[in-house]
Amino acid sequence: MKAAITATAKYLPDSVLSNRDLEKLLDTTDEWIVARTGITERRILRDPEKATSYMCGEVARQLLEKRGIEAGEIELIIVATMTPDMLFPSTACLTQSIIGAVNAWAFDLNAACSGFVFALNTAARFIESGAHKKIMVIGADKMSSVLDFSDRSTAILFGDGAGGVILEPAGEEGYGILDSRMYSDGTTGKEHLYMLAGGSRHPASHETIDNRMHFIRQDGRQVFKSAVISMADVAEEIMKRNSLQAENIAYLVPHQANQRIINATAERMGVDHTKVVSNVARYGNTTAGTIPICLAELDEQGKLHRGSNLILVSFGAGYTWGGIYMKWQ
Repeated sequence: MKAAITATAKYLPDSVLSNRDLEKLLDTTDEWIVARTGITERRILRDPEKATSYMCGEVARQLLEKRGIEAGEIELIIVATMTPDMLFPSTACLTQSIIGAVNAWAFDLNAACSGFVFALNTAARFIESGAHKKIMVIGADKMSSVLDFSDRSTAILFGDGAGGVILEPAGEEGYGILDSRMYSDGTTGKEHLYMLAGGSRHPASHETIDNRMHFIRQDGRQVFKSAVISMADVAEEIMKRNSLQAENIAYLVPHQANQRIINATAERMGVDHTKVVSNVARYGNTTAGTIPICLAELDEQGKLHRGSNLILVSFGAGYTWGGIYMKWQ
């Protein structure tokens, strides 16, 4: 019994932070940012009282409405995030409370930008085993909460946003999530993309705040190289395992890190640019939110048809990366 997506939804904050706005904060220009990332603007959740769970709640409500079900029918909620409201309780539990999903159990999964793909793969296993029939999977991050807006190398890349799906048993054999491959490399990855403080190694203190240790840090060149290789490799592996050619794929849905990574991944796979989903120009990198936001937009635009072959690929801190092959039901 395979798992299939039966509803999609997204939430993007109303507030837009454009490249022109960043020109006032950083030593940068709109032209410089676009040339290196393809990003022109991103969304920011500015209300300090609203955090990742707020965006998850907005997505969850939409999912229930679109699927035409009550919150009590949801059996499991998985939230993929690296910016939880707090270390505990989980953002998934907070989301459960927001929508009143009293019959669900809930947990967070942190695989950074690969979080949604990891969470979707995890949820599919609960469906396949017969343990559950209705699972909500949400990817969401308030990246503005961990950005140093004096650091040009990271401040230009990220935005806030959330997307999610409802996963249920596929109604027919040969549809739904048909294959997946997940990978991690903590030996290499821990050196190039991280946030030093906020955990048990460096709890919040005057020292960690003064040293700006609560912000994301990355070696952009190394991350770029690793992301292109890893996403292309896992996509190629998924295609070979399932005897898929580029012409058989309806859409490649890559993690929206930056346009250069998206282009390089698609080029290496031999997938025509018309089949490559990209909204990074409008939203930036929303981390765990990128892929489900892309899926929701494809769905809203009526581009997902029965039998459409989709390849989802991601890469994130850890390093973590993975790919999923699904046939739309």
